[in-house]
Amino acid sequence: MSEKTSTHPGAAGRAVTAGRPTALRNVVLVGHSGSGKTTLVEALALASGAVNRAGRVEDGGCLSDYDEIEHRQQRSVQLSLVPVDWGGIKINILDTPGYADFVGELRAGLRAADAALFVVSAADGVAGATRMVWDECAAVGMPRALVVTHLEASRADFDEMTELCRATFGGEDPDAVVPLYLPLYGTPGADGHAPVHGLIGLLSQRVFDYSSGERTEREPTAEELPLIEEARGRLIEAIIAESEDESLMDRYLGGEDIDIKTLVGDLETAVARGTFHPVLAAAPAAEGSKQGLGTVELLELITGGFPTPAEREAPAVTTPDGRPRPVLACDPDGPLAAEVVKTSSDPYVGRISLVRVFSGTLRPDETVHVSGHGLADRGHEDHDVDERVGALSAPFGKQQRPLPQAIAGDLACVAKLTRAETGDTLSAKDEPLLMEPWSMPDPLLPVAIQAHSKADEDKLSQGLARLVAEDPTMRLEHNQDTHQVVLWCLGEAHVDVALERLRTRYGVQVDTVPHKVPLRETFGESAAGRGRHVKQSGGHGQFAICEIEIEPLPGGSGIEFVDKVVGGAVPRQFIPSVEKGVRAQAGRGVAAGHPLVDIRVTLLDGKAHSVDSSDAAFQTAGALALREAAADARIDLLEPFCEVSVMVPDEYVGPVMSDLSGRRGRVVGTEQSGAGRTVVRAEVPEIEIGRYAVDLRSLSHGTGRFSRVHLRHEPMPPQIAAKVRETAEDGG
Repeated sequence: MSEKTSTHPGAAGRAVTAGRPTALRNVVLVGHSGSGKTTLVEALALASGAVNRAGRVEDGGCLSDYDEIEHRQQRSVQLSLVPVDWGGIKINILDTPGYADFVGELRAGLRAADAALFVVSAADGVAGATRMVWDECAAVGMPRALVVTHLEASRADFDEMTELCRATFGGEDPDAVVPLYLPLYGTPGADGHAPVHGLIGLLSQRVFDYSSGERTEREPTAEELPLIEEARGRLIEAIIAESEDESLMDRYLGGEDIDIKTLVGDLETAVARGTFHPVLAAAPAAEGSKQGLGTVELLELITGGFPTPAEREAPAVTTPDGRPRPVLACDPDGPLAAEVVKTSSDPYVGRISLVRVFSGTLRPDETVHVSGHGLADRGHEDHDVDERVGALSAPFGKQQRPLPQAIAGDLACVAKLTRAETGDTLSAKDEPLLMEPWSMPDPLLPVAIQAHSKADEDKLSQGLARLVAEDPTMRLEHNQDTHQVVLWCLGEAHVDVALERLRTRYGVQVDTVPHKVPLRETFGESAAGRGRHVKQSGGHGQFAICEIEIEPLPGGSGIEFVDKVVGGAVPRQFIPSVEKGVRAQAGRGVAAGHPLVDIRVTLLDGKAHSVDSSDAAFQTAGALALREAAADARIDLLEPFCEVSVMVPDEYVGPVMSDLSGRRGRVVGTEQSGAGRTVVRAEVPEIEIGRYAVDLRSLSHGTGRFSRVHLRHEPMPPQIAAKVRETAEDGG
C-alpha cells in the first residue's frame, strides 16, 4: 500500500461514505495457537487510537481474550470481535482461536469476514493446520495477506520466513507471495541477534522508523538503498503479473519507470481479487509507545487493499421451504438478510448473538423472522419463528457499546434473541429467507457425562440445551442402547471448555464416565430352550410352558419369530404373548446385557391351563425359554464397525495405515485428494476409535481429518469379548 493514509489513492477511489458498506472492512485473523493473533489485535487497536494502552479498555480489562476461561487456559477459545476506525473506515477485526479444537469458531470468523490476515510466527514456522485453512480460503477466492510476528526472537529470520511462506502458500505461483516491506535491523545484541526497529517501503522507497516509539518517515541511507532494488523489482513484477495489467507489463519490461500511484492501484486490484498475497511484519508496541512495528502499514493494507463488503458475494439464499431466491446485494436498502455467526451467554444480559448483516438494515426493537435448518443431528431443532430484536451493540472487550442500527456489510451483537442459534438466518418477517449454511467439522470425540448430584440432575437438561445452542460443533446424544448422555466434541480442550461452561455459566456440575459402545449379542450355534412358568398360591395361579428352538441368522437380520405349534398345545391367543416375551428378553440381552439380534426363534410346543394361563404367564415363559437356550449355547458379542475415511498429507499415509491396522482395522483403499493429500479408507471397530480425534491429530501433527459412518456389527474376538463380559460381571 502507499505508506501515508492521507495520500492513499485506493481509499479515495472507493468513495468512502459514512454509513455505507464502502466504509466497512471485515477481516479475520488466522494462525496457529501462539502465533500472536491476539497480541496483534491489541497492537492494531492501539495504533488506531481505539485504546490508549496495549490491550486495555476503559474498565481496565483486556480487549481480547476477556473470558474467564481464556484467562485460566492462557489461550483464545472463542471468536471475538474488535471494531476499530482508521481514516474514517470501520474495521471489524475478528480474532479466532488457533487451537484445532476450536476450529468451529474459526469457521464462523471466516464466514463473517471478507478477507483474512494469516499470522505466522518467525520463531515457530508454519503449522500444517494453517495451510489447510489457507487452502479453504483459496477455494472461495478470499483475499489473504501474511503477517510475520515474533521477529524479536533470537532465532527469527524474516527472509527465511518469507521463503517458507512462498513455498507453503504460493502453490503453483510462489511469486504471488512477496513482501511489501523489508525489516530494518538495529545493532546486534550479545546473542548476535539484531532487533528490528523499522521497515523499508519497497514501493515508496521510504524508511519508516519505529525506534523512538512513534512512526517516523525518512529517506533511505546509501547503505539501505541496495537492500531495496532487487526486492522492489521482484515486487513490481509480481504486482503487474497478478493484476493482469498487460499494457503495464509491456511498459515495465521496456524500461519505463512506473509511477507509484499506478502500482498501488494494481496492488489493490490483485489483493482484492485474491491472487496476490503481500507479506508484512508486525510487532507489539513497546512500553509507552503509541504504535507497534508495522501496525500502520497493516491498517493501510486493510483499508486500501482488502475488499469492501459490497465487493464480496453473499451466501446463496432460499425461502425456508427451499425455493431459490435471487443473489443478495450488499445494499442497506435491500431485503433484510443476516446470519448469526456466534451465540454466547452473559450472566447479566442473557443470550447475545453476533450477527453479520449481508443485506438490508437491522434495527433495534423490530420483529424479524428466524430460520434455522439442517442441524437436527446435533441437537438443534429446525425452526421458523418470529422474534423481536433487542438492543444492538458493538463489543469492545467486556463492554457492549450501543449501535443505532447495523447496515449491510456490518457486524453487531443482538441481545435477547431467545430462539436464534449459531447458523440461523434473520430476515424480514414478511419475506423470510434461509442462508446456505457454512461448513462445520463433525464432532468425533465422545465424552459420556452424568449429573454430579440430584440438584445438578434437575438443571442438566437445560444447561446442555444452552451449551449446544451456542456451539454447532458440539453434538448432544441420548444413547438409547447404553442409556448414556454423550457430548460429542472436537478434542480434549473442547471438552474441558464445555464442562467448565456448564459449571460456571449454568451452574451444572457433571462427572465424566467411561463411554460405552453399543454392543450386540447373538447365538453362535443352534440351541433349544424350555420355559416353564408355573405358580400356585391358593388363588388364581400362573401356568405357561413353551419350547423353542434358536438358529443363528446372517448379520442385519434382526429377530425372526416362527410359529410351528401343532394341535393347539399353545392356544392361538397366547402365541403373540410368547413372541412378546422373547423379544423383551432379547432387548435385555442374555449374556452381558446387550441386545440380542440375528436369530430365528421357532416356537415348537408348549402347555396351557384352562384357568391359570394368561398373557403375562406366557410372556414370562417365552423369556425363560430364551434364557435357558442361551445358558447352554455359545453366545457371541457383536461390535459395531465403522467406515473411516482419513485425509492426510502424503507423508503420513504410511503411519496412518499402520495405526489403523493396529486398531484391528482393515484398510480397503486409498485415493488422491488434491495435490499432496491422500484419503485412506478403512473398516475399523468403533471401540478402537473412541479417541481417534485426539490420536490422529498427534500422528499427523494437526494436518489430518477423518469422518466415520456406521457399517454393521461383526463378531468380537473371543479374548476381547471375555474382557467385556468380565467388566459386565463386575458391574463396570
